[in-house]
Amino acid sequence: MSEPKSRPLRLTRGRLVAAIAFSIVLTAGTTAWWLFGDHTTFRLLTESPFSGRCSREVTRAAVERSLELGTRFMLAHQKPAGNFDYEYDWRAKKYTDDDNEVRQAGALWGLALLYQDRPTSELGAAVEKGLAYFDAHSVRTPAGARCVAYPGKTSPGIGTVALVALTYVEYLAAAKELPADRRAFHETRLGEYLAELAASVEPDGLWFGNYDPRTCVASGAPSPYSDGEALLTLVKAARYAGHPELLPLIMRTAEAGHRLNVVEALEKDPDSDTTKGYYQWSSMAFYELASSGWPDTAQYGDYLLDLADWQVDVHKTLTRQRNTGYAYEGLVPAYDWASKKRDPRADKLACVIDLGLGRLLSWQVGGPLASSYTRTVSPDERLAVGGVQNEAREPALRIDVTQHQMHALVFAKNLVYKR
Repeated sequence: MSEPKSRPLRLTRGRLVAAIAFSIVLTAGTTAWWLFGDHTTFRLLTESPFSGRCSREVTRAAVERSLELGTRFMLAHQKPAGNFDYEYDWRAKKYTDDDNEVRQAGALWGLALLYQDRPTSELGAAVEKGLAYFDAHSVRTPAGARCVAYPGKTSPGIGTVALVALTYVEYLAAAKELPADRRAFHETRLGEYLAELAASVEPDGLWFGNYDPRTCVASGAPSPYSDGEALLTLVKAARYAGHPELLPLIMRTAEAGHRLNVVEALEKDPDSDTTKGYYQWSSMAFYELASSGWPDTAQYGDYLLDLADWQVDVHKTLTRQRNTGYAYEGLVPAYDWASKKRDPRADKLACVIDLGLGRLLSWQVGGPLASSYTRTVSPDERLAVGGVQNEAREPALRIDVTQHQMHALVFAKNLVYKR
């Protein structure tokens, strides 16, 4: 019995359209990968990260190498006085004249976190130098509070005080061999900065946004950024620096911040800039609260995961074209919390983290996954190598962009890429 003849494959209109569409997708993905070293867009089209199905392409080795280079960059841009070069254009080899006191304090906090992750004498000396700089530019009130008087800033943000205080918290927790007198000095300074934060809360539970650097008197409209920075500082000071007296204030400001900067803000605008500003700081604080074992903190795990859903599904962090390192400071702890609670969202968050960090790693100059743009640097260019761009082809390297990405990578190394 002879076999039936097979029908010739007909190229119908539908098949033609499908073939053309596939070719466009393939070409676009290949072009993006070739031009930017970033095939996140291609992965978004060919994988299912939002369903928790993706290949895992970022490795622990790449994360560790990126951290090594980013640490070198941060150290290379610390000035002799102790503060930092604010921005450096690695192609033009020029510095900007801009500066920002909150981001300067945040850069120092970033160094303390890198020291905590890898406590070398070089990093310890850099943290000490930075703390000395801010101490030299600070004011103590008769009541015992202390604020930063950053040069040239007449109305600094309260986040400056929060991040300097947070630097003390992280550094004291990691500096195990610190001499007793030096530890006592730092603990005193931390207490003074915490007193300033405690005195700067509005009646509604948010923080005044600014303060007078001559008197430390706080005033001005709240900022979701400083609300989150201050909350995280208080929570970590209570958990790791021996300040349990802060607990009542923590509970009050945490609930107020969630209600005003998340719930009410999203009712007004589903993709609220207020919530974006509050996002990573509150997520880190909520993670600490949920993990603390303190009474009445179970809801903060839910807040953390709800905010992660918002960041991924509404704010759409994977389609953003500017650096979103800040987002992973919130998404990585959310992933860890979801994993511990066996929440099915853990797989989705793991995929988002892998795709997102893969893109951001390609924006690090001379990094392990550098793009065709960021790899065109000599290894000897110490002022460029390790810095992180704010966009795929923007050569300006701002200190806080690198700092946030390094912190996200420390989180990722310890909570996602464990081996």
